[in-house]
Amino acid sequence: MIRTDRHSTRFAFHVVVGTLAVLTIAVILVLPLGIIVKEAFSKGFAAWWNALRDADTLSAVKLTLLTTAIVVPVNTVMGVVMAWAIAKFDFKGRTFLISLIDLPFAVSPIVAGLIFILLLGPRNGWIGPWLDARGIRLVFSTAGVIIATLFVTFPFVVRELIPLMREQGTMEEQAALSLGASPWKMFWRVTLPNIRWGLLYGVILCLARSVGEFGAVSVVSGHIRGETNTLPLHVEILYNEYSFTAAFAAASVLSLVAVVTITVKSFLERRIHRKGA
Repeated sequence: MIRTDRHSTRFAFHVVVGTLAVLTIAVILVLPLGIIVKEAFSKGFAAWWNALRDADTLSAVKLTLLTTAIVVPVNTVMGVVMAWAIAKFDFKGRTFLISLIDLPFAVSPIVAGLIFILLLGPRNGWIGPWLDARGIRLVFSTAGVIIATLFVTFPFVVRELIPLMREQGTMEEQAALSLGASPWKMFWRVTLPNIRWGLLYGVILCLARSVGEFGAVSVVSGHIRGETNTLPLHVEILYNEYSFTAAFAAASVLSLVAVVTITVKSFLERRIHRKGA
């Protein structure tokens, strides 16, 4: 009788916890996405499509894609190099280097943007006036958007790979080198296959943050319509101008990216757990 009561209590507890989890997900994730889709198509598919075809919206989409196309490969390469150096070698300052890698996580994106303004501002920046005198403008331009996004998204790949590479150790790499493989061949034949799922996971996170980054980009972009506005910034401008259908249409594109990212992320998490790599 006592055991039956315990089983009933556990079952009831699991039901309550499961129900709360489902309700939380529904309220925090599903409901907002549903509202975005509803508002985006509130005036029909034609209005949604015309909003996306607007010149300023297309410009924002192009800048977002350009920024992502530059930021993700750069941070992927740098992330692999940094993770390899930190996980495979012992050297002085390694702990300090890891702390620097975590800096974008600790600093508010708005503060990061202000730091770049302080450094690169064309009038009052530390090195901005020198650059401006030579015709190089890094803030309030596409370059500034890319630099800010690079900073904010840098830790995602490297932070995903460091614990993975540490767990795998160096025995396989040393065996490949002892058998005559070059360092480059060792990386492609041994290291990369072992980290491929973790690397893809980090790349997906980096890509998602690159597309959706708002804070740092908002500060350094200057909000020049049709030139330095990424899609998240364009959504804010449209909403502030009471162009709700256009704002939600653009937001629906970002929501689609988020849903695809979550789906791929979940797949990779299961694959990593299954493979143990």
